[in-house]
Parts: sequence; structure tokens; C-alpha cells
Amino acid sequence: MGVPAENTRYSFADLLTWEEDGQMELLSGQVVMMAPPLRGHQEVSGELFRQLANFLEGKRCRVYAAPFAVRLFEAEGDAPEDVDTVVEPDITVVCDTGKLDKYGCKGAPELVIEVLSPSTRRHDRLVKLELYQRAGVAEYWLVDPENQSVQVLLLGKEGYLLPREDYGRRDIAKVNVLEGCFIELEKVFPEEK
Repeated sequence: MGVPAENTRYSFADLLTWEEDGQMELLSGQVVMMAPPLRGHQEVSGELFRQLANFLEGKRCRVYAAPFAVRLFEAEGDAPEDVDTVVEPDITVVCDTGKLDKYGCKGAPELVIEVLSPSTRRHDRLVKLELYQRAGVAEYWLVDPENQSVQVLLLGKEGYLLPREDYGRRDIAKVNVLEGCFIELEKVFPEEK
């Protein structure tokens, strides 16, 4: 398939039939094409993934790097035609392995990390924040390579993802949903700006 048509509602079933090289997400039936990530974005994302994967080795939880399909609102018994929202976070941690299937994750992961880039900054801070909040993602990290910072948001009792911690490149960031897990940010952001 070529570029998806505007003003057409698509489902996960449509996404499964497309042979696209680029990364795309499906938000309430609308296709959002994403620019290829920059090298710096990939280095930051790769180091975060490496540290999480090392920590999780031999443990129940699983970590996935993009592209990895997360169907935030898929309910038990939904067919691919029923699913109209599919996101591809930069990093996804899933501890409830019952949510995993051959396509990715159905339902809210425990942790989602988005590495901000000029083309996704607004989208990650507004649109995706609202989606992750509504789906019940427990912890959301906004990682800013440009400012070498991490903002951690946690799902509160009222159902809102609220800012919990802000970290800089010299800090060690706590992963709240993974007991005993800490990320060395000097390795994530290795060069002083």
C-alpha cells in the first residue's frame, strides 16, 4: 500500500496488511507517519534499552524497543478490525506477559519511554501523554536528548500521569515500576553539551 488516504478510518487489521518501510502509528483510526529517528535519538534509546534489558535478564518483565506495536485499548475478544489505536513507543516494558501476543502488546504496558526529537516533541508531550494516561500506563518517561534530561510521570490515584521526578545527565534515575532498577544517565547522555 502507498500513503494512507486522508479522512479514512483505519484499524489494526489494515495496518497488518501494509508493507510500509516507515514507522507509523494509528490514533483513533487516523494514520500518523513518523520521520526516521536521528542517530543521537537511537544512541539514547539504545543505551536505555541496554540498561533495562540487563536489569531484566532472567526476570518476568520484558523490554522491547521500537518498532513494537502497543494496542493500548484492545479488550479481550477484540478482533484486529475493532482496534483503532496502535502506538510504537521508543521503549516498552511489559510485566503482565498475558498482554503479549505475536503482534506486540494488547493493553497498557507498565512503563513507556519516549525519546523526544524535534518532530515528535509536541506529539509525545500532549497526544501520547493523554493516550497513555487514559490507557492506564503506570510510568511514562519523557527523555530529552537535547537538554540531557528525563522527566518521569507516574499514574496517580485519580488516573492522571503526574510529574514525579526530573533528572539531569549526572543523575541516576529510579525506575519506579521495577523494584531495584536504576538507570545511569551519564551513560545515556555520554557527552557534555
